[in-house]
Amino acid sequence: MYCVRCGVRLSDSEKVCPLCGTEVFHPRLRQPEAEPPFPAFQGQEFQPNPGGIRLIVTLSMLLAAMLCIVVDVSLHNHVLWAGYAAGAIGLIYVVGVLPGWFRKPNPVVFVPLGFLALGCYLLYIDLATGGRWFLSFAFPLVGIVGLLTEAVVTLCYYLRRGRLYVFGGAFLLLGGFMMLFELFAVITFGGKMFRWSLYPTGVFSAIGVFLLLVATIRPLRRVMHRLFFV
Repeated sequence: MYCVRCGVRLSDSEKVCPLCGTEVFHPRLRQPEAEPPFPAFQGQEFQPNPGGIRLIVTLSMLLAAMLCIVVDVSLHNHVLWAGYAAGAIGLIYVVGVLPGWFRKPNPVVFVPLGFLALGCYLLYIDLATGGRWFLSFAFPLVGIVGLLTEAVVTLCYYLRRGRLYVFGGAFLLLGGFMMLFELFAVITFGGKMFRWSLYPTGVFSAIGVFLLLVATIRPLRRVMHRLFFV
């Protein structure tokens, strides 16, 4: 029997031409069942263990944090820069690795946990540097962004419809947050108000209004869906 495409001679057990990949076909002959010319592959595909990978990452990050502290103490007899490095490693672990230990991590739970870890890290930096900017600047900003993000994540997680309204309102609130950001910066570090915050406020507000219009006007929503799958 020969291949109908390239003419290579085939054995009776061949299902596909080994040269061109064409399926073996003969209109008058029925392909007999014969022993294949080579044994079937008996190996098993390697599948990594997610739990083992998470454990290795956890131990590696813990070892890196401890190594930074040991090196810093051995060089300066006290913790000078290792606290920043260890805190950053811990923050990355809480945000990126810790949710992986759960089969179905709920973002409604882990989003505020991540902002809490960020707040603790900024508090450590403030105390280590003596900046005295945490309560008047970092704490309110992280709290406001955390609440806004938690509200958006919760609504998107539990609501099946109306997400355009959620994102539209979120952008409007984000525009107002820009002015609060500058206000807290002026209170903490000094300066003049409304030097830059009006620009991002206008951009975010325009995006929010546009999303609300798309969510409200059905023909516009259909056009956006065809163009961008919104």
